[in-house]
Amino acid sequence: MLNIIDSLDDSVFDGQRVFMRVDFNVPMSEGRITDDARIRAALPTIKYALDKGAALVLCSHLGRPKGKVCPELSLEPAAVRLSELLRRDVILPDDCVGDGVAKLAAELVPGQILLLENLRFHAEEKKNDPSFAAQLASFADTYVNDAFGTSHRAHASVVGVAGHFAFERRAAGFLIKRELDFLGSALESPKRPFVAVLGGAKVSDKIGVIRSLLKKADTILVGGAMAYTLMKARGQSVGGSLVEEELVDTARKILDKVARSRSDLVLPVDHGVAQSIDAAEVRVVEGDIFGDDAGFDIGPKTVASFSKSIEAAGTVFWNGPMGVFEKTPFASGTMAVAEALANSEALSIVGGGDSASAIRVAGLLDSITHVSTGGGASLEFVEGKELPAIKALKA
Repeated sequence: MLNIIDSLDDSVFDGQRVFMRVDFNVPMSEGRITDDARIRAALPTIKYALDKGAALVLCSHLGRPKGKVCPELSLEPAAVRLSELLRRDVILPDDCVGDGVAKLAAELVPGQILLLENLRFHAEEKKNDPSFAAQLASFADTYVNDAFGTSHRAHASVVGVAGHFAFERRAAGFLIKRELDFLGSALESPKRPFVAVLGGAKVSDKIGVIRSLLKKADTILVGGAMAYTLMKARGQSVGGSLVEEELVDTARKILDKVARSRSDLVLPVDHGVAQSIDAAEVRVVEGDIFGDDAGFDIGPKTVASFSKSIEAAGTVFWNGPMGVFEKTPFASGTMAVAEALANSEALSIVGGGDSASAIRVAGLLDSITHVSTGGGASLEFVEGKELPAIKALKA
């Protein structure tokens, strides 16, 4: 059983301190937040606890400081943005543990918010260090995790901390509930046809996902560089395209499984190619790729085929771009898939990461049923793995 924040007795909030793990790992440029979607996604849970009379101790990580203090990865911009969105002050200490932080937490009154400094300034966070987890847990009376994007990590703030609170004083927030509801429905009882669209650079990132989807999806559409490893395993020439040579045999076994499964696995029939990722122009070739040419995008015939499958689908799960969409010449395939998904009447689920970025760039967020806040977490959930942070809330 998984407690959701609104299933907890009101007494755990009224006048109490709530330790809430959020995901404020937002994209930054020159000290400014370029996309506040993750902060906005946490607002329903934050507001709920505040409305119930809680004092809030929020915590998050930002970037990869590798256990060292990095001023450029301070959560100060997140604190400022959260304060703007809530129209109330947000206190930001200079650390996430220590006597000074403990004193600030102890002095909080209902309605006040303390956002701890970047958890990953301490190596103990990623190590799930028991002493570090105990210090964090000591700041509050109730624990709420609403950081789906880190739920696949066994870190102190999402696993170790939970064990310090009684079952009736720990819960998932509304964001995690929404993620599990949508991803769960896609896997357990999808409206058919169920179409999965997979892209990105590496087959290695998605082997488990493909194996899981072969038992559930009607069609798996594969683009991105990962398609070239599968194409080579099928005996096709891929020119200078990115291939994980050490996984060609594994890819061959996946194709053998496809032949015995209920699913169709569809690879690109044409490609946007160039001799360099920095090329200003893209050429389209059908079938095999030869010489120094490398595939950096799916071609128009593949776009049409993929779009037709998406249009006919009842449920679509998408994770991974169709090409190097950060480069304008190679963005058309990814943008076309985004448009097809937005125009589809299917239940549409975008599994975070670059796919979510593409949806935002295309301005299509409002046309997608659910855009996940956790790329890695959503993939592991789809793969069938139990997420450590969710397990910790149930234990």
